[in-house]
Amino acid sequence: MYKIRVISAGSRDGDGGRVWPLKLSFGPGRGFRRAGAGWLFSFMQKIGLCRLALVVGGLLAGSARPALAWGVLGHRVVTQVAVYGLPAPMQAFYYRHLPALVRQSTAPDERRAQDPAEALRHVIYLDHYAERNPFAKIPRGFDEAATKFSADTLAKYGTLPWAVLDTQEKLVAAFRARDTLDIVRLSAELSFYAADACVPLRTTLNYDGQLTGQAGLLGLWETQLPERFLDKYKLFGPGARELPDPAAAVWAVLQSSYGFLTATYDLETKVAKGFTPRTKYAFAHRYGRTERRYADAFADAYEEQVGGMVAFRLKEAAPLVASLWLTAWTQAGKPDLGALMLPARLGKDEKERLTTELKAWKANTLAQDRLLLAQQKQAVAAETDDIEAAEADAPATPAAPASSGAVGGGVAPAAAAKVKVKIKTPDAGSEKVKAKP
Repeated sequence: MYKIRVISAGSRDGDGGRVWPLKLSFGPGRGFRRAGAGWLFSFMQKIGLCRLALVVGGLLAGSARPALAWGVLGHRVVTQVAVYGLPAPMQAFYYRHLPALVRQSTAPDERRAQDPAEALRHVIYLDHYAERNPFAKIPRGFDEAATKFSADTLAKYGTLPWAVLDTQEKLVAAFRARDTLDIVRLSAELSFYAADACVPLRTTLNYDGQLTGQAGLLGLWETQLPERFLDKYKLFGPGARELPDPAAAVWAVLQSSYGFLTATYDLETKVAKGFTPRTKYAFAHRYGRTERRYADAFADAYEEQVGGMVAFRLKEAAPLVASLWLTAWTQAGKPDLGALMLPARLGKDEKERLTTELKAWKANTLAQDRLLLAQQKQAVAAETDDIEAAEADAPATPAAPASSGAVGGGVAPAAAAKVKVKIKTPDAGSEKVKAKP
């Protein structure tokens, strides 16, 4: 429960102000209910006060710090798996460029520091427009939505669906121009935005659980769980299909994501009952920075409750990406992609690797067989150094500008010669483990 501090007209700095409880609720729309300006004005009239200050940890400024995307692992896995679902006329081209596709699939996150507008292309805070059924109020087209709400409002509360559709249209143009570099770049970025639409926490103001005392939930859901349990996830799914209405497909995915929000929050609350504040969190050192995150023991318990959801959304993302690629290619007139390859056909070694990977994909053993490019990098780059349990009142590390690892940013560093893990808890001594990758 959050609190509103009401300050009387004669109070200068809050002395003597009354504290009023503010209950937060979640309705059928599974979004976070936000106290709007109209409610505040009505409340002020009822209590007859001149000034009202909200001390709710960003309750009305949820859009100030956008949600992070799938971790590096998630985005790159989705991109690679999407290639396996393509039809033969496209698959050879995409497989030839697989390393570049996988590498560039996190480019939108990596440019967030240089482009302030980029972050809000990764989210859409649907519960700003309406908690119960925002989909009935938001026009599907950007121009129509901007006319109804203003372009500034759309930019402030996220433009994810239109980022997907805009990138898909640019990909159509790249196919028509037979521009190999742009085809690869835009295919990778389209994969990024489409995969983001599959993450429930990317559709709400309460994107990281920061408004319900669950800060760090995003990193737990989209990064810690996939990194720890990818071997158990089934990645095989439907192949690509032409989308008669790409906009309808993207909005349908967002609606599905939005529907998972209540379970995402409620299951965290359920699991938390078995932990104390000191055992629920830990401080981890990743990619040169220390951050507070959920402890591994908590992640394991949460996986038992919610892991099926994470695996399902990860699995659903790849067919969406492949279908958007196929639709763009079809809309461009199905150009001969073999003409853009040199040599024009896959070589013997490429065919053998592709055959092996397709078999593993269908058998759901890609992760176990270590055939995922992102997984091979993560084996060393995503090492975690848990240095101590987190205190209950320790401040959470601010969200990073990109989504590498649990909450860190940038591209995973190159493989090191050795992996070192150091764990320290309040109830035990320190234990060091060294191993060669």
